[in-house]
Amino acid sequence: MTPKPPSAPSASALPLRLVAQFRHLIHELGKFGVVGGAAYVVDFLVFNLLRSPTGPLAAAAISTVVAATGAFFGNRYWTWRDRERSSLTREYSLYFFFNLVGLGITLVVVWLSHDVLGGIWPSVFHTWLADNIAKMLFGTGIASVFRFWAYRRFVFNGAPTAPVPAQAQAG
Repeated sequence: MTPKPPSAPSASALPLRLVAQFRHLIHELGKFGVVGGAAYVVDFLVFNLLRSPTGPLAAAAISTVVAATGAFFGNRYWTWRDRERSSLTREYSLYFFFNLVGLGITLVVVWLSHDVLGGIWPSVFHTWLADNIAKMLFGTGIASVFRFWAYRRFVFNGAPTAPVPAQAQAG
């Protein structure tokens, strides 16, 4: 009797293997999303409170700085709390730098929408809705992808320390 060749893994096993292989990254991305969601709410509120008195570009800059400062502490002490620490000054300086790049990405999107497209169709792009879609959806979305990569790669890049027990993670 000839031995049976090993069968190929089933298609349903592939997603489970991918989840297992990327479990830590998925966990970090989830925490980053929670911190980012809270920062998003702060960003949205501050942006809309300041949009009329300061204009969309200044409001976008101020709201991003306020939200990013809060997000730094959430990311440092929760998202990447299991990473080895370097100095707070080093981490915040890099974090601030990468937030400036992210802010630049967001401001370019707001500028393209409000000023460039608004110059062509002011009735469409000089509105509260258009400014919010440009800033809060497109600008923040593109900048968030960049920030996750930059924070993970350059800011909180120490090797993970021993896993935190499940009871400690609940807090």
